Amino acid sequence: MSTIISPSVLSCDFANVQRDVEMINASAADWFHIDIMDGVFVPNISFGFPVMEAIHKHAKKPLDVHLMIKDPSPYLADFKKAGAEILTVHYEACTHLHRTIQEIKALGMKAGVALNPHTPVHLLEEIIEDLDLVLIMSVNPGFGGQKFIPSAVEKVRKLKHLITEKNASVIIEVDGGVNLETGKLLVEAGADALVAGSFVFNSEKPQKTIEALKQL
Repeated sequence: MSTIISPSVLSCDFANVQRDVEMINASAADWFHIDIMDGVFVPNISFGFPVMEAIHKHAKKPLDVHLMIKDPSPYLADFKKAGAEILTVHYEACTHLHRTIQEIKALGMKAGVALNPHTPVHLLEEIIEDLDLVLIMSVNPGFGGQKFIPSAVEKVRKLKHLITEKNASVIIEVDGGVNLETGKLLVEAGADALVAGSFVFNSEKPQKTIEALKQL
């Protein structure tokens, strides 16, 4: 199976959002990765529902929405309404993670959990069978264009082992500093999906870059 590629819209040209969305539509990419930041859980603010709805209006592929927000539960239905098909919350932001995951699923979305670089994989042991996706952060969340944290590769291996051990069906996604070199290491370690932002949108030929990532 080829690698799932989810270009991060946070790195697109916001003066030409429709153009960049249509570029992804026409590419080999599988999903649109939408980063939602609140300036509280992470030290940055991205965009809210109006921008997400505008992206959804033109997108012909699933919206893979990553919530970097404190206490996401009150907003889950709003994200569904804005077009999210996959909704990922942070382990570190949810006091009642199991309840939040069940709420996401009850709304008809696939449920994911993201882990910050310092959060160990074993903390998901009790909930892994309830998840559709785990997002390993290979940079500290909040800003695009950061340097890849190498320990993420071993973290993917540990997560793959846990998924196999529990006989769970979970997509392993990785976000942060992904390029052809780091992407290859991650896929070899067991990653199923790669998020790429600046590497795609800053390249001369974004569609060819996406195609190259798909082949890893």
